[in-house]
Parts: sequence; structure tokens; C-alpha cells
Amino acid sequence: MTTAKHQERFQTLLDEHKRILYKVCHLYCRNRDDREDLAQEIIVQLWRSFGRFDEHYRFSTWMYRIALNVAISSYRRETTRTRHVISDNEHVFDAVDETTSQPEDIRLLYRFIEKLDELNKALVLLYLDGKSYAEIAGVLGISETNVATKINRLKNSMKQEFSSRQAG
Repeated sequence: MTTAKHQERFQTLLDEHKRILYKVCHLYCRNRDDREDLAQEIIVQLWRSFGRFDEHYRFSTWMYRIALNVAISSYRRETTRTRHVISDNEHVFDAVDETTSQPEDIRLLYRFIEKLDELNKALVLLYLDGKSYAEIAGVLGISETNVATKINRLKNSMKQEFSSRQAG
């Protein structure tokens, strides 16, 4: 494949699956500048890896795997850097909450997801995106049984949290 055709194919696939990019960036970054930086970082890594993409697999699965790996690595670097730069009390001023115009149940869902570790955030994102357990397992590198167990635990945890909010 010529370089121009290779670039065109990459751009076409990226355009077709850009919602994955938006979802991952929104889940791991609070403000627009950070989301844009993360998106650029993901696109660069996708391009670098594109020559090794196996057409026998779904592009979306491959893209999720790379995007989530980059996001998790970036999140860990940022968390470490932030921990050494500012105190926990100052985190309140880092970003404006852009979810205020969303319905209350969506805001509660985002708050629940924010509390999760990196793996569970990725798991919820893929689950909410309608991915099968097999696809989620492939992206995250865990077994389907592990996916099912984790999703069940997350659902139960979410039910408990939401029912305690309604009762209180």
C-alpha cells in the first residue's frame, strides 16, 4: 500500500470511529484542553501502530485498546505529577464541571464512574457503548468471565449507591 493510500485508509477509519476517541477523552479528562491533548496523543499512537493493525480484527476493538492504554498511562502520569505539584484541596479548582447541563441521572452516573479505578472506568465505557463481553475482554486483555464478574459487581455497587441517594 502506498503511503498516500495508507494515510487515506487511516483517516477514513479514524473518521468512522471518532466517537471512541471522544468517549475515552471525556471519561479520562475533565477540561477541554486536557481532552484535546489526550486526543492528539491517542491519534499519534494510533498512527504509529497502524502499520501493525491486523485487518482480520475490528478496527474499533483495536482503537479502543490503544486509546484506553494511552489514556490510562496519561492519567497515571498526570495523577503523579499533580500529586507533587498541588494539594488535594486545590483539585476543586482544576476544571469547571461541564456536566451541569446534563440530567441528574447522567451526572450521578459520571460521578460514580469518576470514583472507579482505570480498569473499571474502561470496562464501564465499553459496556455502555454496547460492546459484547468478548469484545471487552479483547480490548482489556482479561477473560470474558472476569468481564462478566466485574460488570455484575459494578452494577450492584451502582444500585447500592443510587438507592442510598434516593433513600437519603
